[in-house]
Amino acid sequence: MTSATSIFSPVDADLGILASNLKQLIGARHPILSAAAEHLFGAGGKRLRPAIVLLVSRGTMLNQEITPRHRRLAEITEMIHTASLVHDDVVDESEIRRNVATVNTLFGNRVAVLAGDFLFAQSSWYLANLDNLEVVKLLSEVIRDFAEGEIRQGLNRFDTELTIEQYLEKSYYKTASLMANSAKAAGVLSGVSEELAEQIYQFGRHFGLAFQIVDDILDYTASSEVLGKPAGSDLVSGNLTAPVLYALEEKPYIKTIIEREFSEEGDLEEAMSLVAESEGIARSQKLATYHSQQATEYLKHLKPSDCSQALLDLSEYVLTRLY
Repeated sequence: MTSATSIFSPVDADLGILASNLKQLIGARHPILSAAAEHLFGAGGKRLRPAIVLLVSRGTMLNQEITPRHRRLAEITEMIHTASLVHDDVVDESEIRRNVATVNTLFGNRVAVLAGDFLFAQSSWYLANLDNLEVVKLLSEVIRDFAEGEIRQGLNRFDTELTIEQYLEKSYYKTASLMANSAKAAGVLSGVSEELAEQIYQFGRHFGLAFQIVDDILDYTASSEVLGKPAGSDLVSGNLTAPVLYALEEKPYIKTIIEREFSEEGDLEEAMSLVAESEGIARSQKLATYHSQQATEYLKHLKPSDCSQALLDLSEYVLTRLY
C-alpha cells in the first residue's frame, strides 16, 4: 500500500530543509521551551500540513523555483499545528501522542501552555514578516478557528443532541481550516487567480474534513498502539464524533451511558460495542469518502504535474488508513 511518505516524494528535499529550520526558528533563548520544541519536532508525525503547502507551492510554480516565502509559510503552518496540539493535550489531559509522552506530561501544564503560546507568537511574527496582508489574514483566521473549535468541543462535551452538521463545523475549525487556508495562502504567494485560490481552498477544506472523519473512525477501530493514544479516548472525554452520532440514531441506550459520563463499570466498553454493532462506522466511512472525492474534484483545476498528482494521491490515500 502507498504510504504518505512516498506520496510526498516531490517535496522530500523541501521537507528535509523544513525539519532543520523548525528547530532554528524556535531559538535557544528559552532553554525549557527549546527542549519542549526539540521534543515536539522530533516526535515524528508525517509533516502532512507543510507537505500540502509545499506541494501546492510547487504545483502552482511550474518551471520556477519556489520562493523563500513559500518555505517560510510551510514552516509557519507546522508551528501553528504543533502549538494547537500542545494546547489540546493540556485541555484533554493527554499523556501520550504518537506513542511518546506529551509536553504537559514531561514538563507540566504551565510549561506546556507557555510553549504553545510561544509557538503561536513566533508563528505570528514570522507570518507578519511575509509582508502579504492576504496571507496574514488567512493564517490569522486559522488561529481564531482553533480557539473556536476548542471552545465548541469543550461546551459540547457529552452532548447527545449534537448534530452531524455541528460536528463537521467543529471539525472544520479544529482541522480543516489550517489545511484549507494554508494551501490557499501558498497559491496566493504564487500569484494564482482568485478563482484558482478558491479551488485550492476548497480542496484543503474537503481533504481536512475527510482526514478528521477518518481519524475519528480510527478511535473506534484501531488499536492504541496504531493510534499512538488510548483507543476510545474521544468518547470517554465526551468528544462525540461521527461514528457515535450516527450510532445514537440506532442504539438509544448509548445516550444513557454517555449522559451519565461513563460513571458505571463497563460503560465505555458497552458504548464502544454498541457503536461497532451499528451502522455508525459504515456511515462515517461514506461521509469521509464523499469529502475525499470532493477534494479530488477541486484539484482538477491545477495543471497536471508531479505535485498535483501527489495531492490527488493524498486525497485517495486518506481513506486507505481505514483498511
